[in-house]
Amino acid sequence: MLPASRQNVLSALRIAAGLFLLGALVACQGSPQPPTPISGTVQTPSIAGQVDDDQGITFAFEPFTGAPGNIADDLSEFIGREARTQGITLVRRVGASATYRVNGYLAATGQPSNGTVFYVFDIVDSNGQRLKRISGTEATGGASGDPWQAVNAGTLSRIATRSMVEIKAWLNR
Repeated sequence: MLPASRQNVLSALRIAAGLFLLGALVACQGSPQPPTPISGTVQTPSIAGQVDDDQGITFAFEPFTGAPGNIADDLSEFIGREARTQGITLVRRVGASATYRVNGYLAATGQPSNGTVFYVFDIVDSNGQRLKRISGTEATGGASGDPWQAVNAGTLSRIATRSMVEIKAWLNR
């Protein structure tokens, strides 16, 4: 057993490594995007010609980067349920047109006593311009070996709920 101070250092290093990996995943995706301003006037994106009169504003989630297939599938189900609860229309057909596309990036880090899932969802317009970034962390239980083993339905449900609530708030701004 390691002394507590050594465990704390290792824990901090694991969290830093997870953040670094998440940043690397996001940086590898597409062309660089300008940072969202912290203050000042935020322009409302134009959705002229992008809204289907029958469906209204729609979102298409692209396949998640960084999560194992079973986790990505489960998260997709939770997002679908929460989107219905929030009144958000998702387009589930691959390649279907949508008002907005959502690119998701996930990373997990952990140790036997606890872990963390890092998530980022970028909402982009039809030109690939990032309009909104949703990001956060969610604590998990511990796991020895693969930190994704500690990710359960509760974790994924909280990520889906927080993300859909933020999307709804963004739409209603």
